Amino acid sequence: MTALDIALHERAAERAEARALLADTSLIEDSRRGAALTLSLVDTVWTPRRGWKWLFVLPVLLTGLLCVAIGVTLVEGIGAWGNNIPVAWAFGITNFVWWIGIGHAGTFISAFLLLLNQPWRNSINRVAEAMTLFALVNAGLFPLLHLGRPWFAYWLVPYPATTGVWPNFLSSLPWDVAAVSTYFTISLLFWYVGLIPDLATVRDAAPGLWRRRIYGVLALGWRGSRRAWQQHRVMYLLLAGLATPLVISVHSIVSLDFSITQLPGWHSTIFPPFFVAGAIYSGFAMVLMLLIPVRRFLHWEGVITDRHLDLCARLLLTTGLMVGYSYLCETFLAWYSGDPFERYALITNRAIGPYRWVVLAMMACNLLTPQLFWWRRCRRSPLVLFTAAVLIWAGMWCERFTIIVGSLSRDFLPANWHAFHPTWVDWSLLTGSLGLFALLFLLFLRWVPAISANELQAQAVRMDHDVTLG
Repeated sequence: MTALDIALHERAAERAEARALLADTSLIEDSRRGAALTLSLVDTVWTPRRGWKWLFVLPVLLTGLLCVAIGVTLVEGIGAWGNNIPVAWAFGITNFVWWIGIGHAGTFISAFLLLLNQPWRNSINRVAEAMTLFALVNAGLFPLLHLGRPWFAYWLVPYPATTGVWPNFLSSLPWDVAAVSTYFTISLLFWYVGLIPDLATVRDAAPGLWRRRIYGVLALGWRGSRRAWQQHRVMYLLLAGLATPLVISVHSIVSLDFSITQLPGWHSTIFPPFFVAGAIYSGFAMVLMLLIPVRRFLHWEGVITDRHLDLCARLLLTTGLMVGYSYLCETFLAWYSGDPFERYALITNRAIGPYRWVVLAMMACNLLTPQLFWWRRCRRSPLVLFTAAVLIWAGMWCERFTIIVGSLSRDFLPANWHAFHPTWVDWSLLTGSLGLFALLFLLFLRWVPAISANELQAQAVRMDHDVTLG
């Protein structure tokens, strides 16, 4: 046997081993294929699961509480909140930054992994994209309320005013408006373009004339021709290419709201990458919090497999280590700078200050919890994953609170120090926003295909073909 024959034989063995590995770690464990698989994924649109209506009770009540809190805020002003001097930013901006961060993982999973040609995104990208949109709806609510007079929010938009009044581009607010609105627009287009083939599938299979008409309008006349698929693929990749850098830019701009000031604890050049890592970290936690109940309730264990949970947990561990490294860098820079104000704000105040318990919860949830994912059994346990995701999700809110309120409450002059105490309106806005998010997500599950049936079908065909060749 020649050296060439040996090399070819070794190459064939490697390819066979790769195909066998693919078969062992299949991303689709459902045995159904073709129309049966597609219909099983879209039938939730016209056949709700048992007990479905009862899931809406708590989200509707919490959304009502949100409306009451917004009404009180509009009538009484920001004085209904617990904000004071020097803590002019408190729950409102904390919730804004937190919700913006949650929205980042959806675009990261869908757009970034699409560009990297990762097939495991096909089962979870639709849920992640919807999460992004609903998180941005909540995020945009808080800066508007924080303006005090939200009916003048259009002043932040650079439109040709006849009075000659233009936004102050030296302020961070117009840049926030530009970044968040652009991110929401691209995310919405990206979500809708990917949804068009599945809307056509629902149109063709839906019972009842009115449903077919409604989904027919939403499907934009999609017929699945070869030319249509080519144009769809080009548009999908273009939007993914636009959305991917927005993941980095949007939260970097939000972090500059803090780092451009001189306040100890904020004035740091590490904030842009620090905020981006934390945003993706909290977003992945939210993705798992949504995927695990959806997988269980809709019986989609065959398409959202343990392999998907394992990969999400690995990314959660990776971003968690990045966040931990950012904490270390932030503390080291405060110590190494020799600035007594920075040392006090980032070391002493967080260790023994009035919000030390929030800091302790932040460290425990964000640093210790992801260490569970070094073990494969924990990465594939839905109960462990869901519990860890909830802890990380709460820990990231504590981090936002620590950065904003902890730094503002103790600035340069001890005579100005003042603690912040949230009112019932603050708590109602936070819990109400959670209810609004849950309500929008349940409506999405009820009326929109939550898994990309066409992409999953194509993936199943490719995997079966590879296994057959192996």
